Amino acid sequence: MSNLLQSLSTSAAGLVAQADRLNVVSQNIANADTPGYQRKQVTFAEVMDNLSAPAKVTVERITLDDSSLKQIHDPSHPLANEQGFYDGSNVNLMLEMADSREAQRSYEANLRSFENARQMSQSLLDLLRR
Repeated sequence: MSNLLQSLSTSAAGLVAQADRLNVVSQNIANADTPGYQRKQVTFAEVMDNLSAPAKVTVERITLDDSSLKQIHDPSHPLANEQGFYDGSNVNLMLEMADSREAQRSYEANLRSFENARQMSQSLLDLLRR
């Protein structure tokens, strides 16, 4: 595979991985107030197609954050125990916002890389036509 196609493929894999990460972050934000919701985390892995090609990133797995759930005191809540507490979520909105910004910037960097490779291939085709 040519270097140009390899760079397009690597950038596309990065775009997909960061899009998946943004999807998980948006699920966490949407469920921040859901009782008993555990935050999801994305784990990336490096994948090699063959020995000569550069490694690509992919989502290895999505796991649940095992940190403790926040205890909320509301005796009138239907899920409250005898003491009036129920399990909230373990989603930290500040952390989710930081993750979303990082994923967005990584996505944009991969998009710029993909666009640069596309423009170089277009320039090459234009030169070959002359």
